[in-house]
Amino acid sequence: MPPVVPPFLIGLVVAPLAKLLLEPLVRGVVKTSVDVAMEMKKAAHEAGENIQDLAAEMAADVVAAQIASGYGRRLPEGAAPSGEKGETADRTEGEAGTPKGRATAGAGRA
Repeated sequence: MPPVVPPFLIGLVVAPLAKLLLEPLVRGVVKTSVDVAMEMKKAAHEAGENIQDLAAEMAADVVAAQIASGYGRRLPEGAAPSGEKGETADRTEGEAGTPKGRATAGAGRA
């Protein structure tokens, strides 16, 4: 009958050999996985920036088209657009930025 080698003795011989052979392989797999994950994260970030840039450009184009066609801001009937009569009704000509009835700084002190 052949001699029986206990399994733990086989493990004592095979374990260091497996460590020498498998450790670099596992290390390479983990390093490659981390590199791929970092590249994917970078690509996703760049794609998000590109989408935001595209959305901003489209919004600017829509606003420009609305301004060019005159549909930018609809005012109720009888209201004057900004910069025309009606906006400064509560101000006098001499007081460009001061509303009527409001004292300027230091005017009430003597």
